[in-house]
Amino acid sequence: MAATDTGILLETGTNELEIIEFFVDERTPDGPLRHHFGVNVAKVLEVVEAPEGLATSPAAGHPSFLGAIPLRDLILPVVDLAVWLGMERQPNRNEPIIVTEFNNTITGFLVSGVTMIHRVNWTAVEPPSHFMANMRENCITGTLDLEGHFALLLDLELALSELDKTYAVHDPAVIPKAEERFRALVADDSTSVRQLLRQNFETANFEVRVVNDGQEAWEALVEIRGQAVRDGRPVTDYLDVLVSDVEMPRLDGYTLTRRIKEDKELSRLPVVLFSSLISKGLRHKGEAVKADDQVTKPEFATLTERVLAVIRSRR
Repeated sequence: MAATDTGILLETGTNELEIIEFFVDERTPDGPLRHHFGVNVAKVLEVVEAPEGLATSPAAGHPSFLGAIPLRDLILPVVDLAVWLGMERQPNRNEPIIVTEFNNTITGFLVSGVTMIHRVNWTAVEPPSHFMANMRENCITGTLDLEGHFALLLDLELALSELDKTYAVHDPAVIPKAEERFRALVADDSTSVRQLLRQNFETANFEVRVVNDGQEAWEALVEIRGQAVRDGRPVTDYLDVLVSDVEMPRLDGYTLTRRIKEDKELSRLPVVLFSSLISKGLRHKGEAVKADDQVTKPEFATLTERVLAVIRSRR
């Protein structure tokens, strides 16, 4: 089953997404307990049936790693999602592997079953509770009510970072520092990513305001626009750049960018999208909403440098 075989074409910047819903059956003393999860279809290549005999190796670097299996012309590393989530999975027959691609990496995640694909609006995705959202290693990015039951949206990037130690963050100490002080508005729904972005941009001599999602960013921009209009000055006198994630509850980065570029006062503000979803096959989405640059998360080391280049090119 290919995740793209849905017949649904999403127009970029409409604040919609497709979620593939799946479940993990946890073994408990009272019998299996089913947990529902979801992940953006844009990260899913296909769903395949798991071969028999998959098992954790004592030599594996992480207890959730099940080894690698052949999949056409590649060797696919497979992760037991239940183990990564801290559950004991109830074995089922014909268990599926969700094959994902993001951050230029293809990985398989073993689950108990796949339900269906849902087309939803980001406004229907509720951010995690305040407590969950501030947990350093929180793996839940949002919750969604799907036809009477809740599904948790998973941060599979966190799993990848724990399993692959080469998936590392650039040392902020080597970030070039701008001679002039700039102002950046940064939007990302991940607590850990927000902390890293703040650290790196402050190191590069930016005054940084960080918000949790696209809706908060838009509200901040509306305030700045109002001040600029009252003062009779351009918005860029108050803010030099917006750096935004793409996947965020309430308002996604593509829709936020489209709103900015269609707004008479805000349109000159440079926008740089920073996301694991940015790839050769999906770069056209950012271009469609007129983002000034798009940086994928493995390119983290170059982010501040490319943001500075965008700011200077627009002056």
